[in-house]
Amino acid sequence: MTTELSGRVAIVTGAGRNIGRAIALALADGGAAVVVNVRSNQKEADAVASEIAKSGGKALAVAADVTDPDAVQKMIAAAAERFGRIDILVNNAAVRAEQAFETMTLADWRAVTAIILDGAFNCVKACLPYLKQSGAGAIVNVGGLSAHTGAARRPHVVTAKAGIVGFTRALAHEFAPDKIRVNTVTPGVMATPRPAGSAEPQHHSIVQMLAGRRGEPTDIASAVRFLCGPGAGFITGQNLQVNGGAFLG
Repeated sequence: MTTELSGRVAIVTGAGRNIGRAIALALADGGAAVVVNVRSNQKEADAVASEIAKSGGKALAVAADVTDPDAVQKMIAAAAERFGRIDILVNNAAVRAEQAFETMTLADWRAVTAIILDGAFNCVKACLPYLKQSGAGAIVNVGGLSAHTGAARRPHVVTAKAGIVGFTRALAHEFAPDKIRVNTVTPGVMATPRPAGSAEPQHHSIVQMLAGRRGEPTDIASAVRFLCGPGAGFITGQNLQVNGGAFLG
């Protein structure tokens, strides 16, 4: 165990399970105090925070809808009050619905894009004053493989995740004078459990991993932890593909 993130405070959205949970645990393992965000399931957030505390770390569990600017502001204020600073923001919250474009309504479109894009916007806006004060701020946005390969029945997800890459590049330029690094980590096809009754995404059937396996949440978490730490001090504006060779780009 190393403590390269000792003294840092991290916000991880969508951290109640799967990739988000793994990221929260990885950052805590690196020494950071972690704000574990979920949309509404407080029990999930409390469980992850409890895992961190049992390992000797510090955590705060907060339920807040990232599409609600007021809720995000309250979450960031609570984090700052508890820990006194914010150094790291991981925008992981997302939904990955599947629906044919022909039957998609504007409300369906916005239900997905609001969480991925508006949520990232709201969280960056609320965290920015603290990230500027850090002197070594880091933002990591979690992308999506289908943003680069395309996929049927996912126009809202593909568009939003492609937008996250553009968001990353724009902010990397804008925040460089403030010593804030901004990067994207893009997972490949993951071996995470799916909600009961939900079907396997169609595009998974055509994806081939050179690594011969699907990704685990810890694969993504390790990459995020690296980008948040001092070893990645010369990396900004990048999209790190962590996909086992499913997409070479």
